[in-house]
Amino acid sequence: MKSPKTFLLIPALFLALINFSCSQPVPKTIHIQPLGKVSPIYIQLVKESVKSFYGYNCVVKPQKAVTNAMLSPVKKRVDANKALRSNKTSENLLFITERDISHNNKEKADPEWGIMGLGLNPGRTAIISTFRLKKGVSQQKILERLEKVALHEIGHNLGLKHCTNNDRCMMTAAKGTVKQVDFMKVWLCEKCKQKLKK
Repeated sequence: MKSPKTFLLIPALFLALINFSCSQPVPKTIHIQPLGKVSPIYIQLVKESVKSFYGYNCVVKPQKAVTNAMLSPVKKRVDANKALRSNKTSENLLFITERDISHNNKEKADPEWGIMGLGLNPGRTAIISTFRLKKGVSQQKILERLEKVALHEIGHNLGLKHCTNNDRCMMTAAKGTVKQVDFMKVWLCEKCKQKLKK
């Protein structure tokens, strides 16, 4: 027969375990949503990069088809804003596509900008594309660029604006060119790090 001390000890240990598990921060989960056919290599790279850099869990969702409601007026590109608006969710969601994506431009002469990614700031959704990362470069270079673009757009979701402190910072605006993507590092300057901690 167990002593009264043993009976008291078991609930105490159980409560201690519950308190410990409740005090541990639950990692945020980013849901990765392939939009159209996307290479598993790209998906895996993004998954590993998000986990490594931000410490977030990643769940890959089943492939989703590109619908007409997501297309830009010229019907060739995925309109990034439409794609994000037509997929409202309470989850943290990162779309990845190999299709070209665009953003509305206020200038009538060129109403669409081809872009590499767009993240709501702050928000829960972002979209990235490999289309503009591929031209005339190796697979390794594509992956390096993709990592930076993915982490940059998630940074916007977390409330970070474009960085003007250090042009090597990952949150620097690419301004539509991959040259800046190549120049910046998988790194946040001190000012951006401090903003992220707030």
